[in-house]
Amino acid sequence: MDAGMDAWVVARPGPIATRPLERARLPVPTPGPGELLVRVEACAVCRTDLHLAEGDLPPRRPRTVPGHEVVGRVTAHGPGAESPPLGARVGVAWLRSTCGRCRYCLRGAENLCPESTYTGWDADGGYAEYVTVPAGFAYLLPDDHAAETLAPLLCAGIIGYRALLRADLPPGGRLGIYGFGASAHLMAQVAIVQGAAVHVMTRSQQARELALELGARSAGGAWDPPPEPLDAAILFAPVGDLVPPALAALDRGGTLAVAGIHLTDIPVLNYERHLFQERTLRSVTANTRADGRAFLELAALHPPRVATTPYPFGAADRALADLAADRVEGAAVLLP
Repeated sequence: MDAGMDAWVVARPGPIATRPLERARLPVPTPGPGELLVRVEACAVCRTDLHLAEGDLPPRRPRTVPGHEVVGRVTAHGPGAESPPLGARVGVAWLRSTCGRCRYCLRGAENLCPESTYTGWDADGGYAEYVTVPAGFAYLLPDDHAAETLAPLLCAGIIGYRALLRADLPPGGRLGIYGFGASAHLMAQVAIVQGAAVHVMTRSQQARELALELGARSAGGAWDPPPEPLDAAILFAPVGDLVPPALAALDRGGTLAVAGIHLTDIPVLNYERHLFQERTLRSVTANTRADGRAFLELAALHPPRVATTPYPFGAADRALADLAADRVEGAAVLLP
């Protein structure tokens, strides 16, 4: 085992232009009871990492290693952890642990557990050569897929799937997607496979072209009204100003799900225009492991096209800057 490892830490949270990420040399972590030590093969870059680096998401510990879309190989077991075996490929996702005994965990809503912890926020994540994960929160992954295309499934896919469920899209319904990054381009494909008509609203011309390539019925600007009323919508862009137009685009009984962990302030809503006729506004909070397993099974049955922009490990700060400036097509992925 290496004596040390290369990693990136959030040294000074602030605007990405101030370079809040810092390259560091850290000890290889030791897996605790019930944990696995995983050597990282790839780690996708999530907008949550950007929120943490810029301070929108208050750091829970100093000099945290971000990253929670990790593909890697089990290299050691902590006390009491016996599986998956050494060499197994696993995924490390955002949800790291829950108490397992509160009323939320007991009713199957472990994503709402008050004692939940998160990879790359409460514990060091995948912007490193090694990461630890409780064995019960690791996902078994196939060996015959590239790590680069598997990594975005671990958050962009899983959280996006949770958002799609929360949006209550009816069979054959009309889905609006606001923002078209890593998560959105995966969920558009899931919805299309399920028979939905998908309309994409995003400020990026490149993203609009990708949406149409993937089978979207239409792709317009972020503020443009869709060409038909929507049965459901998902807001992936962390822009509260988009909530009113997204609600106004809903048909009677439609639902808007807000997928991000951070959102700028929502403007004042007009009850009759935005909420009346039983329109619903919902948040999305993390995911359950059942969500993760269901999405990964669906992705194995209907493999999505995963658009990625690879970055060498040493360019993690540039990857976050490109994400902030909408210069990434699909998902940015660090390849150590």
